[in-house]
Amino acid sequence: MTAPIETLEFQSEARQLLQLMIHSIYSNKDTFLRELVSNASDALDKLRLESYRDKDLEADTADLHIELETDPEARTLTVRDNGIGMTRDEVVALIGTIAKSGTADFLTKLKEAKDAAASQDLIGQFGVGFYASFMVADKVTLVTRRAGTTEGVRWESTGEGTYTIQPVEDAAQGTAVTLHLKPEDTEDHLYDYTSAAKIREIVKKYSDFITWPIRMRGDGEDAEAETVNSMKALWARSSSEVTEDEYHEFYKHVSHDWQDPLETIRLQAEGTFEYQALLFLPSHAPMDLFLRERKRGVQLYVKRVFIMDDCESLVPEYLRFVKGVVDAQDLSLNVSREILQQDRQIQLIRRRLVKKVLSTVKTMMTADAEKYATFWREFGRAVKEGLLDDFENREAILEISSFASTHDAEKPTSLREYVERMKDGQQHIYYMTGESRSAIENSPHMEAFRAKGFEVLVLTDPIDEMWVDAVPGFDGKQFQSIAKGQVDLESEEDKKATEVAREQQNKDFEGLLTWMGTALGDTVKEVRLSSRLTTSPACIVGDTHDLTPTLEKMYRAMGQELPPIKRILELNPEHALVTGLREAHTARPDDEGLAETAELLYGMALLAEGGELADPSRFIKLLAGRLEKTL
Repeated sequence: MTAPIETLEFQSEARQLLQLMIHSIYSNKDTFLRELVSNASDALDKLRLESYRDKDLEADTADLHIELETDPEARTLTVRDNGIGMTRDEVVALIGTIAKSGTADFLTKLKEAKDAAASQDLIGQFGVGFYASFMVADKVTLVTRRAGTTEGVRWESTGEGTYTIQPVEDAAQGTAVTLHLKPEDTEDHLYDYTSAAKIREIVKKYSDFITWPIRMRGDGEDAEAETVNSMKALWARSSSEVTEDEYHEFYKHVSHDWQDPLETIRLQAEGTFEYQALLFLPSHAPMDLFLRERKRGVQLYVKRVFIMDDCESLVPEYLRFVKGVVDAQDLSLNVSREILQQDRQIQLIRRRLVKKVLSTVKTMMTADAEKYATFWREFGRAVKEGLLDDFENREAILEISSFASTHDAEKPTSLREYVERMKDGQQHIYYMTGESRSAIENSPHMEAFRAKGFEVLVLTDPIDEMWVDAVPGFDGKQFQSIAKGQVDLESEEDKKATEVAREQQNKDFEGLLTWMGTALGDTVKEVRLSSRLTTSPACIVGDTHDLTPTLEKMYRAMGQELPPIKRILELNPEHALVTGLREAHTARPDDEGLAETAELLYGMALLAEGGELADPSRFIKLLAGRLEKTL
C-alpha cells in the first residue's frame, strides 16, 4: 500500500524568501554546498552529543560522516549524512517555516534594497541555510529518519508555494538532500555541480575544516570513497598554517553569516587548565540582536568533541554578538548548561575571553579607526549594556566606548579624547540624554554650555538613560547631566566678580520665585534662578538623583508604578519675559492673569525639552487668549 502524500503550503515568509533564492539575487551560488555541508555537520555533532547523553539511544555512531554523490546523467547532487535526522514534525517546523525572529522586517528591507549588492548584504545578515539549494536546483528532495525511530520522511518541493511530505519505511538514519540541478549557465555563475572536480574545489574552499569526513565516491559503482577535506580543527592549528580565507569560511560555518567577519581573535591557555578559543567579531549586527528570544554564545567543544551551540556561560549578555569556538581540555563530555553556570573553569575562561575581546577592540581603536567605527556603529548599543552589570570590566568598556558630542557634529568621541580637551578647572564630563541629537542641541539646557564653549556628550540610545546614573565617572572625572541639579560653569575669579550682582539678583527676584513656587506648586518642586540659560526664558531641570523624564516613561511603559516626580523650574533673570513678569507681579500681586502667565511659562519650558503637557487643550486656550489680546 502506497504511503499517503500530503501537500502543504510554505509559511508566507518562507515562500517569499524561496522566490528570492530561485531568482538568484545572490551571485555566488557555490555557497549552497557550504550551507548543506554545514547543516550535515551540525546533524552529526547533535547525534554524537545525544548518544553521549542517552546511552539507550538506538543509533549507529560507528562511522559518522558526510557523503557527496553526483549523477551527471540524472543531473543530481546528493548531500547525505548519518547524523541525528528529523521526524515529520521537525521537517515541517524547520523547512516549511522560517522560525526566526525578524523575518518580516528582513523581507521588507530586502524588497526596499535598490541593488543586488544591498540585497546580498541583507541575505547575509539573515542566513538562509537550506533555502540556498534553490539557487542551483529546480527541485529538491529530502529523505530523513531521526536516530532512534523506525519511520522515515520524504519531503519534496520545487520551491514555488507548496511542498509534499510522506512517510517512508526504508530510510537510512540521518538526512539525504538530493538537488535536481538547473541547467549549467556560467554567465549566471551557475556551474556544473555534477562535476566531481567542481565539488572538490568547493569543499576545499568552504568546508575543509569540517571535523567530520566528507567523502566522495569516484567514477564507477565499486570505486572507493575518497575523503576530500583535511578535517583539521582550525583552532588547533598554528596561526601561521591558517589563511585569512580559511578563518573567514570557518566563521561563516559557525555563524551562518554570508559576510566576512570584522575581526578574528585567537586565544590559547596552558597550565592549570587548557583551552583554545577562536572568536570572531561580525561585520554587522544580526537582525535579532535586541530581541529577547535570540540565541547567544559560542560553540563549546571538549577535546574536539562538540558539546553545545550557543554556550551562554562563556559570553556575557552584552557581548552576545561574538561568534566562535572554545575547546576545553578538562571538562566532562556530559557537562550540562546548569553545571556550566557554576563551573569554576568556565568562569575563568569567560573572564579571559571578555578581557581579550575588549582589549582587541581597544587595539582596533588606534590601529584601524575605520574598522572600529564599523564595530561601534553595529554593536555599541549592546556593549554599553555591560556598564550596568560588568563591574570588573567597566573601565575597559568605557575606554572602548564612543559618543556623539558637541565637539564634532559628525565624528563621535572617546572619553579619553573628551578628557584631553577639557577646559582648565573643569571637573565634570558633561552630558545630556534625549530622544535625538537635534532635540538635545536645541534644548535650553545647552545654552550656557554653548556660550562658554564647554563640550557636552549627546546621548540618544535608550541604554544611555540607565548607565549614566550607574557609572560614577571616568579617569577621576564625574559624569554630570546638564539637565539635572545646579550647574556651575564660572571660574572662581568670575564668581568673585559677580558675587555682589548675584546676591542682588536673588533679592530682586525673591518675591516672584516664592509666588511662582506657590502658584505652580502642584506641578513643580521649586522655582529658582538659572545659570544655564542665555536666550530662553525658562527651563525645567531634575534634582540630582531624580529619574529623567525618558527613564520615567520607560519604567511606566514596563508597568512599574512610580510616584509623581516633580521637577524644578529655572528662570532666566536676563530675559525680558521674566523681568516683565517680575515687574507686573510687584505692581499687581493680585492679578489673576499673572498666574496664567506663570502656567504658560512652565508649559513653554516643558515643550522646549520635548516633554508632554498634562492638559494641552488648556495650554492652547490660555495661549490663544493671550495672542488675541495682542491684536
